[in-house]
Amino acid sequence: MDDAPIGIFDSGVGGLTVARAISAQLPRESMLYIGDTARSPYGPQPIADVRRYSLEILDSLVDQGVKMLVIACNTASAAMLRDARERYDVPVVEVIGPAVRTAMSTTRNGRIGVIGTAGTIGSGAYQDMLEVNARLTVFAQACPRFVEFVEAGVTDSPEVLAVAEEYLAPLRHSDVDTLVLGCTHYPFLEGAISYVMGPDVSLVSSDTETAKDVYRQLVGRDLLAGPDAVARHVYEATGDSAAEFLRLAHRLMGREVSEVQLVQTGAIDLPARPTASAPSPTPARGRLT
Repeated sequence: MDDAPIGIFDSGVGGLTVARAISAQLPRESMLYIGDTARSPYGPQPIADVRRYSLEILDSLVDQGVKMLVIACNTASAAMLRDARERYDVPVVEVIGPAVRTAMSTTRNGRIGVIGTAGTIGSGAYQDMLEVNARLTVFAQACPRFVEFVEAGVTDSPEVLAVAEEYLAPLRHSDVDTLVLGCTHYPFLEGAISYVMGPDVSLVSSDTETAKDVYRQLVGRDLLAGPDAVARHVYEATGDSAAEFLRLAHRLMGREVSEVQLVQTGAIDLPARPTASAPSPTPARGRLT
């Protein structure tokens, strides 16, 4: 048994969907969530910068004593998952693999669409994992403005629907029957996405699938919180406005997030822990207070 918290990291508020799913499946587990809102969105940024930002946040979580790391950001997972697993002694769970496995078991016609940030789609991470199965044909589409809408708290406007129509038209015309939401922000736009894609297309989101992976890892490593553990959830953000983070979190998730602490970011000494070289993109324990 281990009552230390699970560390969850995202570039902003999107990872709150993963945190919520983990809490639903593991209600005794404490969590420390950090959203790098000062440098969000990660999608359009150079992969080397995303890698550096991500390792900085993960270093902070590990130094605070988390028992597991959850990278609740597709762009970060694509940029530095291998580095993270080599760098840290705690288990690392990410969001891409669980969604891929579900998409493979969901599709009926073998035609799968993937949407994500420019960084995620450009990395080829989803495409590479899905195309290991020769019967699958994968169609990928970057949807950069989706994150901007969610981070602004705009999820149900006519503009969102119009942009969704523009982004998703090529996938609809490609006859995909399964669509992977390759960004943890995108479930907040699931209504618009589902409307545009139509009722015959199954949407696969990584939040619940990632939570299942967290459960398996904790059980397999005997890291579950004890039966008398009282869960404590701490939320931190790197931006300059706690009120803004709370406003957006409340708009998107109700009152589940009651308080957020602002933390500062700065340069980290990457050689402090052994690291692998940064992956190249391919074409088309926690402080509880």
